[in-house]
Amino acid sequence: MDDLSLNKSQKLVRILQQLQKRGGIQAYELMGRFGLDARTLRRYLEDLEAMGIPLVEEGYHSSRTVSVDRAYARAGVQLSLAEAISLHFGRTLFTFLDGTSFAEDMADAIERLEPAIGRFPAEAGRHLDRKFLAVPEHGKDYARDGEILDEVVSALLYSNPADAEYRSLRGAPKVYRLEPLTLAVYRQGLYLFARDTAEDKIKSYAVERFLRFSRLRREQFRYPEEWRPLDMLRDAFGIIGGTPEWVVARFSANAAPYVRERRWHPTASQMPLEDGGVRLRMRVANAPELREWLLGFGAEVVVEEPATLAVWLKEQHLAAAARYG
Repeated sequence: MDDLSLNKSQKLVRILQQLQKRGGIQAYELMGRFGLDARTLRRYLEDLEAMGIPLVEEGYHSSRTVSVDRAYARAGVQLSLAEAISLHFGRTLFTFLDGTSFAEDMADAIERLEPAIGRFPAEAGRHLDRKFLAVPEHGKDYARDGEILDEVVSALLYSNPADAEYRSLRGAPKVYRLEPLTLAVYRQGLYLFARDTAEDKIKSYAVERFLRFSRLRREQFRYPEEWRPLDMLRDAFGIIGGTPEWVVARFSANAAPYVRERRWHPTASQMPLEDGGVRLRMRVANAPELREWLLGFGAEVVVEEPATLAVWLKEQHLAAAARYG
C-alpha cells in the first residue's frame, strides 16, 4: 500500500517515522509523499504534539524542516558511535539482498534507530560509507525472488511446511514437501536447510533455484529441538556436506603464505616443508566446493590423498590444457 492511499491513523504513524530520521524532513516532502496541503499537515503535526511527542521546526513555510526532539527520540535507548558504525557496516554485508523486503526491512530498522545515536563530533560521523567498506563479492541476485523469499521466511517463523518445486543445478525440476529449518548465508547466497518429508532427510537448497515455494499456512510441524545447523556443516568445506575423508594437499612456496593465513577447516593442520611450501591435512567431504578450491591453485598444489581426488584434478588440468591446444 502506498503512502497516498493510507488512512489518517496510518499516515500519522508513517509521518512519525519520517520525523525520526536524522536531520528530520522538510514539510514539502511530507505534503508530497502523503498528499497533504499545508493546513492538513499542520493539523497532523498538532495531533502528534497532543500525543506528547515534542516536535522541532526550523525554517519557514513548506521548506521548513520538521523533526522529533532528539532528547525524546533517544529516551530509553542510546547507541554509541561504535554501535552505529556496526549497524552501518552490517548493512553493507548484505547488499546482495537489495531489491528484496529483507533489505527494505533492514534499512527501515536502521533508519528507526538513527535518532537513538548519541551525540558525537560531526567529523566522526562523516563519510562512514567510505571509511568502512564491505567489498561486494560476486553475489547472487534475489531481486526477482522477493515473493519466494517472503514465503521462506514466513514458513521458518511459523513452522509451516511448504510445497516447493526446485530445480537442481543440472537436473530437472522436482516437487517436494519441505519442513524449513534454517536459512543460511554463504558467499553472498542464501541456502535453506529443510527436511524432505518423502525421504525423511535434511538437505540444503539454494533459494534462487526454487521455481515455486508455497507455505501451508494452516499446517504446522514440530521444530526439532535436537536440530543443530552447524552439525550439518561439520564435515563440509563450505555449504555442501557429505561423507568426510582425509584430504592431504602439498602447496608450493608461492601459495604457502596464502594457505597459512587462514583456518580452512576445524580439522585442518599444517606442516611446513623444506622448500618453503606447506602440507595441509583436513578431514572434509569431497564435494564440489573443495574440488573447485583446489583447481583454483593450478600448478601450485599437488593432492596426495585421496588418490581418487588426485586423479580427478589431474584429468581436469589435462582437459584444460587440451582446450588451449
